[in-house]
Amino acid sequence: MTVHAVMATAGPRLRLKPSLSRAGLCWLLALLLAVAALAALGSGAVAISAGQAVAIVADRFGIALPWPFGTDQQAVLLVIRAPRLVLGLLVGGALAASGAAMQGLFRNPLADPALIGVSSGAALAAVAVIVLRDSLFGAVAGAFGAYLLPVAAIVGGFAVSWLVYRLADSGERLDVASLLLSGIAINALAGSATGLLVYLADDDQLRSLTFWSLGSLNGAGWDGVAIGAPFLLANLLLLPWLADALNALLLGEAEAGHLGFPVERIKTGVVALVALGVGAAVALSGVIGFVGLVVPHLLRLALGPDHRWLLPASALLGALLLICADYLARSLAAPAEIPIGIVTGLLGSPFFLWLLFRQKLMGH
Repeated sequence: MTVHAVMATAGPRLRLKPSLSRAGLCWLLALLLAVAALAALGSGAVAISAGQAVAIVADRFGIALPWPFGTDQQAVLLVIRAPRLVLGLLVGGALAASGAAMQGLFRNPLADPALIGVSSGAALAAVAVIVLRDSLFGAVAGAFGAYLLPVAAIVGGFAVSWLVYRLADSGERLDVASLLLSGIAINALAGSATGLLVYLADDDQLRSLTFWSLGSLNGAGWDGVAIGAPFLLANLLLLPWLADALNALLLGEAEAGHLGFPVERIKTGVVALVALGVGAAVALSGVIGFVGLVVPHLLRLALGPDHRWLLPASALLGALLLICADYLARSLAAPAEIPIGIVTGLLGSPFFLWLLFRQKLMGH
């Protein structure tokens, strides 16, 4: 039996609709994402219709469309809402795709991208920059300017992930169980160091830390998108190339090796791509929970464990979820803005509890 034959029969499924195929679900998610993106561009203090949003974007390419718009609408869309939307699409897609890849690597549907320490490492580096910017980073702060925090967070996330990887690597093979245990230990250590820095922070720094640690797309600009886009796009574009290998790993490492897959290189590649994507996501938007856990878990129930469908579908649904959560964060307490991590937590926690309750009932 081939890998794909096993994938076609393995794993529980949710019955969405008898006529809704895997491809149909992906197209549905893409359509919903396009609708949500247009709604996100148009919502806010300055009203912009869907037609005007399309006309503004087309005007940047020299195409005139029959929907008139004002200069204020053009400025708001291009300077504020468009980079926020693009960042939300990239971050949501990368978090969800990374979650699907980690669940496949650990062969555990409850695995999360944060297990390899990338989120805690990026958070530690960002908090260190905020609290110690003048005393410790004064020499380099002027050179990097506004880029210091995202660059430090990306480097911190990747450095901690590399440390977790080295602790789990015996030189001959990467032990997944050791990777999990190393990640738990390093996450706890990074969390303690972050807590110490928070304790040392003053009132102004605490406000920045609180809002940043709960996640937000507020203040997204094209400069920040340009910094993180290469890492996020590498995550989104390269992870699907590992889909067949992740399918084989679900059968076991020995079986995947017998099928001709370079198991150790695949595991290293997955860890590296997840570290790049999640590190960049945390650097630009803060810590946003549940997207990388709930989205692939739900889609695995609907689509099965085949990563050829699971990875792109997770990216689409993750982007859709984050765009919708950002809309709620901006509108529920307007003109104030709720941190997006609170919204994803409120949406994800009940759903995750439902999944656990459903699993418990199925076990009985």
